[in-house]
Amino acid sequence: MSTITFDRRALLGLGAGAAVAALAWRMAGEGDAAAVAATPAPFKLTDAEWRKRLSPEAYKVLRQAATEFPNTSPLNAEHRKGLFVCAGCALPLFSSTRKFDSGTGWPSFWDHLPHAIGERSDASLGEERTEVHCARCAGHLGHVFNDGPQPTGLRYCMNGVAMAFKPA
Repeated sequence: MSTITFDRRALLGLGAGAAVAALAWRMAGEGDAAAVAATPAPFKLTDAEWRKRLSPEAYKVLRQAATEFPNTSPLNAEHRKGLFVCAGCALPLFSSTRKFDSGTGWPSFWDHLPHAIGERSDASLGEERTEVHCARCAGHLGHVFNDGPQPTGLRYCMNGVAMAFKPA
């Protein structure tokens, strides 16, 4: 039988961090820029746990970097105020105030919430693209392109199955 020991300072630090995050979330209202105040703690599961947690479609996108077919996500037509969160770990990713209709068939945003995403180079289709993944669970969300609207000029083209919507 193995024994798990906890470092008291680390445990207190985690508790304090969670309290600050919860307070920031509550004070943020709609959850725009202040919703994610600090880099989120990693969220890791085994492959079996991910398969149990996610639908088969969400698993393929989030854990295997697949792409859903265009115009299949109900989130493409979501226009209420609220937050788009990671379907894998519920980290707030995008505010509805930054969503726009790109005409591509995927939910698109001109900016993300602070500390919500990570980016890495992706040459899987023989061309250089920038992949976007969840900062907490590293789940594949989609790609970012430089053909979006102002003020950023970016288009975060996301797989709807990789997200859930939380109305304000």
